[in-house]
Amino acid sequence: MSLTMGSGPLVGTRRGSFDDGTRISEHPLYLEELDRRVRGYVGGRLVVDAAAPRLLHQDGQLPRWWFDRSAVDEDLLTPTDRTREDPALGTVRSWDLHVGERTVQDAAEDVPDPAPGLPPLAGLVAVGFDALDRWLEEDDEVIGHPRDPYHRVDTRRSSDTVVVRVGREVVAESTRPVKLFETGLPVRWYLPPEDVRSAFLSPSLTRTICPYKGIASYWSLTVGDRVVPDGAWTYADPLGEALQVRGFLSFLGEGVEVEVRRAA
Repeated sequence: MSLTMGSGPLVGTRRGSFDDGTRISEHPLYLEELDRRVRGYVGGRLVVDAAAPRLLHQDGQLPRWWFDRSAVDEDLLTPTDRTREDPALGTVRSWDLHVGERTVQDAAEDVPDPAPGLPPLAGLVAVGFDALDRWLEEDDEVIGHPRDPYHRVDTRRSSDTVVVRVGREVVAESTRPVKLFETGLPVRWYLPPEDVRSAFLSPSLTRTICPYKGIASYWSLTVGDRVVPDGAWTYADPLGEALQVRGFLSFLGEGVEVEVRRAA
């Protein structure tokens, strides 16, 4: 379960409920130490090397790594006088990144004077995921954003019949779909390409990145004079939790209907 996204327990839209003795603040925070090495690079230059990074969960935001200052190269990352006010963290100071001729403003942040009651952020710095070129957890590359240890992706084969229509036209129909469950998100159905009418598909340049499933490529759906941009997608080389949907297609978009007929 993701703590702070979707329907997680620390979000106002959570599905569950707490007992009367449990109080959740308006802006809940949860900081935990990870037992995995995290490294970050710009080009081939090592900027971050942390043996025990922290992961901060904040209401409605993606998780962020925070590092001991000793784990970042302070010859490359330097604090500035620029600040912003965060409703949960208070005054947050920006750091700039300088590598050779390359400068990235606001590449990192810290909380110089954490208020009482905050998690122990003193002496820690958060480096923006997109500020660096490459991140590794141990020796595996991380894409998109830091992975939430409470976020799950599960896939299950199904014998239900799934029919995908655009208007009255059947675009795909399968009795061997794979059902994908992802924390805080609606169930998605993935259909084998043999059960999809490829004449309705045209490749799109759109790509999206998911740290749990991998990189998705898209197709637009064209039925008569109706076009659904990026109405179908697939993971050609999915990450471990999504291996069962490799090459399968899922559908979503305005005018796309996904009908599920339960197997007997």
